[in-house]
Amino acid sequence: MTGPPPPIHHASLEVSADDQPGEVRFWEALGFHQVEPPEGLAGGGTVWLERAGFQVHLVAVEQPIIPPTGHLALVEPELERLSDALAEAGFECSPATPHWGEARVKARSPAGHLVELMTGPPA
Repeated sequence: MTGPPPPIHHASLEVSADDQPGEVRFWEALGFHQVEPPEGLAGGGTVWLERAGFQVHLVAVEQPIIPPTGHLALVEPELERLSDALAEAGFECSPATPHWGEARVKARSPAGHLVELMTGPPA
């Protein structure tokens, strides 16, 4: 295989139905917007959100599994602006140790998913 690897299109995160509205607000604060799933994939309690071609699918389940250390990492060159947007929406960001020469913060979504924001990808 030559050239860059294909981009990841989406990640599915389990959430409870009660947490789903807060999860939508969290991801909207990160610049995502709701999109309609393609015909045949709609329904089932899943909300689809998208930002710059990357989607997060919030799957409502009775007993969601939230990985204790696993996380979703987003590259965000405007880290301070996005951290401020999360704070304005009522979500906390915590500074994280810079890695690969890039600033990082971490936030927990309402369902408890760990989300890392970094100014650039690993070099």
